[in-house]
Amino acid sequence: MDRRLVLEYTRVTEAAAISAASMIGRGEKDEADARAVAAMREAFERVPARGTIVIGEGERDEAPMLYIGERVGPNDPDLVEVDIAVDPLEGTNLCANGGPGAMAVLAVALKGHLLAAPDTYMSKIATGPEGRGVVSLEMSPAENLRALAAAKKRRPDEMTVVVLDRPRHTEVIRELRQAGARVLLITDGDVAPAVATCLPTSSIDMVYGIGGAPEGVLAASALHCLGGEFCGQLRFRNDGERERASKMGMDDPDKFLGLSDLCRGDVIFVATGVTSGPLLKGVRRIGDRLHLHSLALRSQTGTLRNVKTSVDAGRFSFEYARSL
Repeated sequence: MDRRLVLEYTRVTEAAAISAASMIGRGEKDEADARAVAAMREAFERVPARGTIVIGEGERDEAPMLYIGERVGPNDPDLVEVDIAVDPLEGTNLCANGGPGAMAVLAVALKGHLLAAPDTYMSKIATGPEGRGVVSLEMSPAENLRALAAAKKRRPDEMTVVVLDRPRHTEVIRELRQAGARVLLITDGDVAPAVATCLPTSSIDMVYGIGGAPEGVLAASALHCLGGEFCGQLRFRNDGERERASKMGMDDPDKFLGLSDLCRGDVIFVATGVTSGPLLKGVRRIGDRLHLHSLALRSQTGTLRNVKTSVDAGRFSFEYARSL
């Protein structure tokens, strides 16, 4: 893929972030998500690539736009074909309640290089580079903690593990704490902490538990760019989801998924902050300008860019008003 696409797709997440930011703290998560979706969808039309959404807002009959299988971008046969995973607003509750860490996210790879799966759940482990070949979903939480601690030359009680605060994780949390880990519970948004496991300044060593499969593919794409490790396994809520996974090309829907199963080749990952969190600053208005903070990654070169953008608030908001 042309490296210029990194900046083009950064503009897409910036558009979604600005639109979602207008709903910060208003308690309307569905409206915040709808605004982010509409802005992102329109921005895709200005990117010189023919995209197919393989991870999106849901199935076609459940989502009005950015659904799985939707085509985005100009209809130009000379343009490169890419697969796209999107979460226009990762952390809808965080945005609605003014909490930290909401962001607009996408990942892009050449056609056929991102996992196509139904909108379901996924068991996940995410770590930095030290976890490669060390952690596994076939091991217990305590075994994974001890193995990663040894790889990082630390004691288990020096490790921090992020887990979504859900009833389904009660036993996982108990086992990790009993093994000595510091467990950091989050209410929403597990992509950002997964990315943070690869950042030297982060205090996060591992993300563990069951969350959304779309977020799993997005996190895996970022870790692919950063040299981290990701283990996954789809967790279907019903037979219909399992059947759709088979129809989408998964020979064994229950298999343990490694990084190469979720994404491969040249991958672009971009996230723009909506509300400020440990990974990104949120959208801020200072005077008559909006200030944005994005993280842009590319696997082919291992490039990590912190992109800071300032735009005219009135002009940008007017441009996207017709899409809201």
